Amino acid sequence: MNRDDLPSVSVLALGGTIASTGSGGVTPRLTADELVQSVPGLAEVARIDADTFRQVPSPELTLPDLVALAKEIDERLRRGATGVVVTQGTNTIEETAFALDLMVDSENPVVITGAMRNPTLAGADGPANLLGAVRTAVSEQARGLGTVVVFADEIHAARFARKAHTQSISPFRSSPIGPIGWLSEGAVRIGARPVGRRRLRLAELGESPPVALLTFGAGDEGLLVGAVARAGYRGLVVEATGGGHVTARTVENFERLAAEMPVILASRTGAGEVLRRTYSFVGSEDDLARRGLISAGAMTASHARILLRMLLAAGAAIADVREAFEALGAPGSRTELLGGRLSVTS
Repeated sequence: MNRDDLPSVSVLALGGTIASTGSGGVTPRLTADELVQSVPGLAEVARIDADTFRQVPSPELTLPDLVALAKEIDERLRRGATGVVVTQGTNTIEETAFALDLMVDSENPVVITGAMRNPTLAGADGPANLLGAVRTAVSEQARGLGTVVVFADEIHAARFARKAHTQSISPFRSSPIGPIGWLSEGAVRIGARPVGRRRLRLAELGESPPVALLTFGAGDEGLLVGAVARAGYRGLVVEATGGGHVTARTVENFERLAAEMPVILASRTGAGEVLRRTYSFVGSEDDLARRGLISAGAMTASHARILLRMLLAAGAAIADVREAFEALGAPGSRTELLGGRLSVTS
């Protein structure tokens, strides 16, 4: 194939392990061009337009960074890119992928990848992951999937993907369905397609407000619950036990807080949905719902937190937040925030 006939892919690098080098402890240093040049055979797959969008460890990525990234991706796709690949640190890939899946409105593939072994180590996985990501970005099979995570030749839908291991070179898991596809001998295979496309259309985002994340355990005193508002947070995500349960001693504090700000109830298990009507004891999911907490449904706490930050940055009130969380839990829903109000259509 003539090089001019190859599809075009934009690679936007954000830093992370895939770009980290050094001695005695690595830091993100490699540019997007250097990453692309390190991958054998990449020039045979696509014409690459590579840019270093950010150069940071992934926990440093902010909501304004992700909003700017989504706008840049939209622009690259508008200018004719077949797909876009984002490289970043794996620690917060699940937040980036989830946010982009909601914000980028295109049938063209948006693919996120990274590495677990930095380029100074034997068996560094970055080049193979980047090659797999570009192959996915140019594949007709990947069109219409929204944002996906490609890692270790597995393809994960953004809405389900989470990092589940600190060191494995195959660290991502997807609940409840597992990877939706894979790469075999360079070919993209899609075995399952998530139902519906989910979009969150927001008015211009303002300052990103702080959102707290609290994880509960056995016999938890919940002393931090009462300190959330005083510390300056404007929202809270609770990683409750099991199907959405906390200790009885904390429920009154939660009820008071839920009258002031959105309080989202997620599960610390990382898989399955928050229950709605199975238990009714004090501190159960049913009790907390009656006290004003908003269910995260099947979202992980990290997904719920990034969504809440997006909504609050757009000026959403508690009722708007509740409506958005309910709508985005329904396959095929479309949620819009216009003039400070949410309207939902299927």
